[in-house]
Amino acid sequence: MDNTTPLSLLVRETRYEADGVVSVCFVDPTGADLPKWKAGAHLEITLPSGLVRQYSLWSNPDDPQHYRVGVLREDRGRGGSKEIHDTGLVGRTLTVNGPRNRFELVDAPRYIFIAGGIGVTPLVPMLSRVARSDANPEWSFHYGGRSRRSMAFTGVLERLAQSGRGGMVNFVAEDSDGILDLRGILSAADGETAIYCCGPGGLITAVEKLCEELGLPGLHVERFGAAPVDESVASAENTTFEVELSTTGTTVSVGPDESILECVRSIVPGVPASCEEGFCGTCEVRILAGQAEHRDQILTQAEQDANETMFICVSRAKSPRLVLDL
Repeated sequence: MDNTTPLSLLVRETRYEADGVVSVCFVDPTGADLPKWKAGAHLEITLPSGLVRQYSLWSNPDDPQHYRVGVLREDRGRGGSKEIHDTGLVGRTLTVNGPRNRFELVDAPRYIFIAGGIGVTPLVPMLSRVARSDANPEWSFHYGGRSRRSMAFTGVLERLAQSGRGGMVNFVAEDSDGILDLRGILSAADGETAIYCCGPGGLITAVEKLCEELGLPGLHVERFGAAPVDESVASAENTTFEVELSTTGTTVSVGPDESILECVRSIVPGVPASCEEGFCGTCEVRILAGQAEHRDQILTQAEQDANETMFICVSRAKSPRLVLDL
């Protein structure tokens, strides 16, 4: 169950994990237990500058006292990772939303984990659960990075493999070993294998294509960026529609070149959002009436068909009018 109450958490520690990677440890300032979470969850953190960013949890879900997230420094990113790396956060209290989970671990007799770079972060607690499961599932963990020095949490993964009930961890550093043999990795899968992949967009796209080619239905992915979109096609299909905000009763018109988010913010400036590309989940809003055209990277097909919520940074309307819980 996702926690929906904002938390004020103290940054207890920041720690170097690999070249360009630090982990940040959060605790409750009063020493109270933190809300429970499951493998695959992330935190939404409001940084001192006001930027809101999401980072996956990599620590032990059975530890009620600490949340630990991993952060890769991206100098060409949107600023959040640089702020975390460059700002003295230890001793500060930050607003944290979550934990939230759109990448939950399912039960399966076999697992294949494929991580690229910082995409290893949410997969660490997944392996912890699988390797120590009483069900004793088969598993393999494949982790690719630019170099061994840039690959975080390798020690944690090795210890999990040694303490667990079988399985293997495969580290592939590009500068010495080349790249992950995805076809070889996936050739060991069958229709009952749960395949978890997180990392750069190119890795995820390659795994998706191979799973489709090999007829493997058990793929689960989490993106740290939006999937490629043909913007010219998307813009040509956009139409004008109306959005009613149920709390105020105000109606706004959303044009072909506008997003619901930017139009809503003209009336309600504080509507939260972060990535504005449909992959982080911050701007999720409940649909009260109308039919959404879902363009996010988060909802499953079943969740899209249920039409209960939408992500207003990228999604639009199929019906002439939407009523949103805002």
